[in-house]
Amino acid sequence: MKDRLLSGLNTVLMFNLFFVLFCFAWFAVALIGRTMNIGLGFDLWYSLWEPVIMPSIGILMAGALLSGLFSWVSKKILTEP
Repeated sequence: MKDRLLSGLNTVLMFNLFFVLFCFAWFAVALIGRTMNIGLGFDLWYSLWEPVIMPSIGILMAGALLSGLFSWVSKKILTEP
């Protein structure tokens, strides 16, 4: 059960990581486009920042901490007789 939970958590975190990286690439391209007065979706990205992207980054950080905590606790429980 524990291994299945950790595997599922790691899978969700992996997809979330790729989403966050995609959002960062979109931000970089849109920001460069904005400096050149080319519309590449900066306003759309900015409108999605608070309701979508910030929670995704928070979930990624919290999930990474939980995954590390679960691994640490399981190692402590399994190594101490």
